[in-house]
Amino acid sequence: MMRLPRFEYHAPRALADAAGWLAAHPGRVMILAGGTDILPNMKRRQQTPEVLVSLRHIAELKKVSPDTFSGLTLGSALTLSELVRMPRLQRDYAGLWQAAAQVATPHLRAMGTLGGNLCLDTRCNYYDQTYEWRKSIDFCMKKEGRICWVATSSPTCLAVSSTDTAPALMALGARVRLVSASGERVVDVSDLYANDGINYLTRRPDEILADVRLPDHTGWRSTYWKLRRRGSFDFPVLSVAAAARLDHGGVVQDARIVLGAVASRPMIATQAAVGLRGHSLTDEAIARAADRAYEVAKPMDNTDYALVWRKRVSRDFVTYALRELRGDDMRDTRRRIARQALMGLSY
Repeated sequence: MMRLPRFEYHAPRALADAAGWLAAHPGRVMILAGGTDILPNMKRRQQTPEVLVSLRHIAELKKVSPDTFSGLTLGSALTLSELVRMPRLQRDYAGLWQAAAQVATPHLRAMGTLGGNLCLDTRCNYYDQTYEWRKSIDFCMKKEGRICWVATSSPTCLAVSSTDTAPALMALGARVRLVSASGERVVDVSDLYANDGINYLTRRPDEILADVRLPDHTGWRSTYWKLRRRGSFDFPVLSVAAAARLDHGGVVQDARIVLGAVASRPMIATQAAVGLRGHSLTDEAIARAADRAYEVAKPMDNTDYALVWRKRVSRDFVTYALRELRGDDMRDTRRRIARQALMGLSY
């Protein structure tokens, strides 16, 4: 049985108090939100903080409020289950709603939070193992070793980003508010990540992700597609988030496409989205966008399924997402993908 190491536990009631703990004890403190990521990591000795500061009792982090520009602000401590139960989210920000609904299992969604999923640790077959297993290979670059076993000549860690909500929020053009004892700043979700398996967040260690700010999405449609072997529990081995603003004639005025689980950060397929502007979502336009998005996908051999196959189906998943934005009924396709993924079959 894997056991937690010893640690101090603090549960402040105010955001300022939590930020004060981080500032006063640099390098010793980590944040505990739902605990679905950090506690298993601590059991495997991947992370060993001396102090955990819980955000569970900070009411400010659980608020839902209209944004200044008619958007929506979501507190970072809202659970994923609470997001899934929000009718407005399902109606106006379908991509985020779909992403939250597909995280893990109902039990884990009831504990896991929006902020926790955004700050989810990067994953790798060589890293997400017990301490004894990792020690037997002389550890890896991400923790206690010097080699990235995914690509032994790589100068950086290639652990993969497995957050579901980040690609969806990037496609929606969302921003996050980061709070520390010295002040606060607001950054685009896309600027929260770096393509480095170890230093994958630009959030400073003394900062707390306080809330997520969604812009007004009148006229926009969004969607989220996820590849995993099982229909629940599993992290994505490929995800596609897409959003588009169409005029009354169905012509794309603006669009965003983001690929998840293909690098150490969610990857924006800029050229794929730009190429859609001024065009209707015809099969030909969708195929061109899928080809351009395919070039962005750089999966490595550190998750489930063969990396060559995962890259190939990225083109298919972008196609599915854009067809759904066009208005096609894709429910049968989603069900077919779930069945075939479970059996390890091609599409």
